[in-house]
Amino acid sequence: MTSLSDVIEAGGRRYRTATEYVEATLKQAILTGALPPGTPLRQEDLAGRFDVSRMPIREALRQLEAQGLVDFEPHRGAIVVEISLGDALDNFAIRGGLEAQALRYSLPNLAPADLDRAEEVIAEIDREDDVSRMGELNRRFHMTLYAAAGLPRLLALTEQHLVAADRYLRFHLATDGDMGQVDHRAMIAACRAGDETAALAALDRHLSTARDGLAGFFEQRSG
Repeated sequence: MTSLSDVIEAGGRRYRTATEYVEATLKQAILTGALPPGTPLRQEDLAGRFDVSRMPIREALRQLEAQGLVDFEPHRGAIVVEISLGDALDNFAIRGGLEAQALRYSLPNLAPADLDRAEEVIAEIDREDDVSRMGELNRRFHMTLYAAAGLPRLLALTEQHLVAADRYLRFHLATDGDMGQVDHRAMIAACRAGDETAALAALDRHLSTARDGLAGFFEQRSG
């Protein structure tokens, strides 16, 4: 099985900074499984293996945390994120049910100003290059479309599972890089037209694409 040492030795392109080099190499090791979930990432050990100071190691780990690939835990420090396909599929299944209901109840009450706000969030996503903010922006977009449902407990549950989905979104972006903006725009267009069927279809396609992308990644890595 490939190890971190193998990934480091394989080398490849040249990097502008030590931080960029460490981040790219650790990211590849995590996504290929060379660094399995739960692996501790000790700064002193990594500095020795990469032959750099601890500063670029620290910065690289923070960047990987923002991408959802590394967690910082009390008394343990940095560890490779423990994400499972089963947990991700569970989250997508719950979101599919909750968000479809929220959109169905909200759509008849959405005002043009609500849809304008949703389009502003889409434009903000297009301009954003900080992966750590993508979850917040994605959540804001979806909740803008659901907010007119008038069902506070349904909306609270929906937002709760969107928050939980942030980890999977960032992992998805690290492997694929697609935020699903085409489906976001299709949802808004359908809502402007008052077309519930098209809006729900775009939402389902949006969630299914992200779910299938993650499933394909895990299948490829285990193959």
